[in-house]
Amino acid sequence: MKELSVLNLLGINELTKSDIDLIFKTADSFKEVINRQIKKVPTLRDITIANLFFENSTRTKLSFELAQKRLSADIVNFSASNSSLTKGESLIDTANNILSMKVDMIVMRHPHSGAAKFLSEKTNTVIINAGDGTHEHPTQALLDSYSIKEKLGGVKGKKVVLVGDIKHSRVALSNIFALKKLGAKVMVCGPTTLIPKYIKHLGVEVEHDLKKAIKWCDVANMLRIQLERQDIQYFPSIREYTHQFQLNKEILEITKKPITILHPGPINRGVEITSEIADSEHSIILNQVENGVAIRMAIIYLLAGSINRS
Repeated sequence: MKELSVLNLLGINELTKSDIDLIFKTADSFKEVINRQIKKVPTLRDITIANLFFENSTRTKLSFELAQKRLSADIVNFSASNSSLTKGESLIDTANNILSMKVDMIVMRHPHSGAAKFLSEKTNTVIINAGDGTHEHPTQALLDSYSIKEKLGGVKGKKVVLVGDIKHSRVALSNIFALKKLGAKVMVCGPTTLIPKYIKHLGVEVEHDLKKAIKWCDVANMLRIQLERQDIQYFPSIREYTHQFQLNKEILEITKKPITILHPGPINRGVEITSEIADSEHSIILNQVENGVAIRMAIIYLLAGSINRS
């Protein structure tokens, strides 16, 4: 079996293009599995995985759990709000207590950037980053790129615009890294206050006019405003933001070519995108959800092979 060049999935930046290609090829096989009548394989029946979610999550947590169950892994779910962390226990002590129960792999979401890398340096287990602060969300970026490849036949040379709160979005950063590795042309679009100053150094274009961005792109990935991560007001009002950066029928009609639309969720309908567009033939949002399970199955399966190498 081919192996990834990494022992953990901490961020897209640590993956090679060959790693991404291998994940996609493996996901192709697992997508066939989840679309057949018996949607389960016994591949990881001797592996125990702990899901450590220190932030609220619905889609990502359910997607990981379903991926793990489809692979027949044993699962331990951890919720920070019901844990000893509320009594002052440290992240390392929490993780080590869980690992002492003979857990082989940890999937972790954490509000602090770098938490997954920190844990990987302090423990001897496989770590999958399910989102850390405003840093990275590698599995989301992989499923987004995989969905683009599936829809358009490839990613190389495609023009992809990420629209919205780039400054606070871990999805945006991971997408930029993944898309660039796969040869796409990337643009970010949003209010000046929500575009980080360093972004041009990542080799992306910056646009503040949504109409121009939509005319330019083949794919538009619409990101929500990360209000829970904003400590100050970055724009006058939601109404003002919607007026300038909402993807709607009128905006789409300015281009003469079909645009593929993605959204990592949760969707704030009527803010960054209208229901009419989110549910239209241009949208592959539900395909992203399905592909998320296959991509996460592929990652878990490939990293499980590193357990005896670590």
